[in-house]
Amino acid sequence: MKTPVRLRRLAIALLLLGTAVAAGADDAPPQPEAARGQPAAAEREVTQPHNNAPVWRDVRSGETRRFTTSQVRGPETKVLIQTEGEVWRRIRNGPITVFGGAMLIFALAVLFAFYLWKGPIKVHGALTGRKIQRLTPWDRAIHWTVALTWLALAISGVVLIFGKYLLLPVFGYALFSALAIVSKNVHNFVGPVFLIAAALMFFTYLGRNIPRAHDIGWLMKGGGMLTGEHVPSGFFNAGEKIVFWVGLTLFSIVVGVSGLVLLFPGYGQTREIMQYANILHGVVALFYIAMIFGHMYLGSIGMEGAYHAMRRDGRVDEQWAKEHHEYWYDEVMAKRRARTPPAVGTSPTAAPVTAPEMAPPVA
Repeated sequence: MKTPVRLRRLAIALLLLGTAVAAGADDAPPQPEAARGQPAAAEREVTQPHNNAPVWRDVRSGETRRFTTSQVRGPETKVLIQTEGEVWRRIRNGPITVFGGAMLIFALAVLFAFYLWKGPIKVHGALTGRKIQRLTPWDRAIHWTVALTWLALAISGVVLIFGKYLLLPVFGYALFSALAIVSKNVHNFVGPVFLIAAALMFFTYLGRNIPRAHDIGWLMKGGGMLTGEHVPSGFFNAGEKIVFWVGLTLFSIVVGVSGLVLLFPGYGQTREIMQYANILHGVVALFYIAMIFGHMYLGSIGMEGAYHAMRRDGRVDEQWAKEHHEYWYDEVMAKRRARTPPAVGTSPTAAPVTAPEMAPPVA
């Protein structure tokens, strides 16, 4: 009778021991897959216990493993941590902010020094009071649409790039937060309007910005802005053509495409693509702003009569046209003489100006 009792006690002891072992195995932390069956991983687990590098590689890679399961469909939806984001953050808050800000300050300093040195570029001869139609109502409308939308984008973009360093210490968190939100919304909604207006402006001004041989001479002499020398040009000089092709065309395309990538992220872009787009967008936009600083200067206080033609009726004085755009002036005069037959007893070159093309002198 003692033998069955001992057997029952031994069976109960083995059962309890098995249960304890099973419970201990369930409570043990899961081992990485690499440590189960792979000698190299098992050896690392001995020499480097609790090394979670394989787990974090799975988290970052987004591969289909038990650490990266997701029901969300799309690119990178299984990537929980994207380490390239730290690289983007350092570039965005480092070189772009520091060197970009220095470039804008340098551009403004150069323009200010040039204004103190030379002052506005004036018309040397006496104004005739006779006007030439230089810009049509459509020219002025599309120019001002592009100018105002570009200005809204530039101001809001500067707030978003430099506001954390320049405005936040002055305004405080509450006011700067509201300003940043407004700037972001302005940037997002005005951006597509600018792209449409820039495309219309491109086709409007394309024919007048075809490079000509005389543009090389204008560039070689810097338009005479430093020496005061008279350098003839066409409807647009070489400097304005550079702004057209590099600024309006190239820069607008780059900031437009990169901006749309950022504005509409639901079309298969990965975070890496958007990071590259953001860096490209910021760098080109800063160069764009620096270039347009010069264009704005010459179109306002830097050149006498330039702003009035764009703001008023699009007409300029004959003397202004002759001094700043002589080749275009000669073309206009040739067409005018061709339309106006000379009076009896006068030479063709002395044809009078007809009354509808006359205008009173500007006060």
